Amino acid sequence: MIPTPDLSHLKKQDYEKVYEPAEDTFLLLDALEQDEKLILQMKPRFCLEIGSGSGCVTTLLAKIVGDTNAVFFTTDINSYACKITRETAVRNKVKSVEPINTSLVQGLLPRFKNSVDILCFNPPYVVTTHEEVGSMGIEAAWAGGIDGREVIDELLPLVKDLLSPQGVFYLLLINENKPNDVVEIMRNTYKMNADIILQRRAGREKQYILKIQHSFIG
Repeated sequence: MIPTPDLSHLKKQDYEKVYEPAEDTFLLLDALEQDEKLILQMKPRFCLEIGSGSGCVTTLLAKIVGDTNAVFFTTDINSYACKITRETAVRNKVKSVEPINTSLVQGLLPRFKNSVDILCFNPPYVVTTHEEVGSMGIEAAWAGGIDGREVIDELLPLVKDLLSPQGVFYLLLINENKPNDVVEIMRNTYKMNADIILQRRAGREKQYILKIQHSFIG
């Protein structure tokens, strides 16, 4: 088992500006660890985490992949999160982490077209008003708009263009996001394989990890 990344360099004031890892983060970490053998067999060269926050998820993924030529890109609309992501990578002696200050994947296509081997997203999933979506600060980490789906639904049409032929997308959702609906959208609208591979209750929330791939992957 790969240890959870060391975040001891982060202080209380940092968590006032970036999302502090919680049960949803750890469920995503568990999904990556569960697929460790698959990830190693893939020999990923190009990984991308959307909304990296503290950098915990990408740092663990880099630890799984090991000392290879892989590059780990991250994006976050919050510039402070980009700074913290880099600091977390350095703290854990992880190289080749490249934070990009942008919303979702804005500005990355077509350059990243069909090149992402591992895509991860712990999205802003909390049900809020539409007006709360799109903040440049820490609110961007949780405000998801109607059904908590507004940011998620903005990304879904881009997944097929982002993933490499062998690429895998790990997406965290909660019950209010209607995960079965997302599965059907990915299957029927975008003709991709989509399955719920993990689920866990965290307090009042029921959290899910969806795994999405091109349909010709077994």
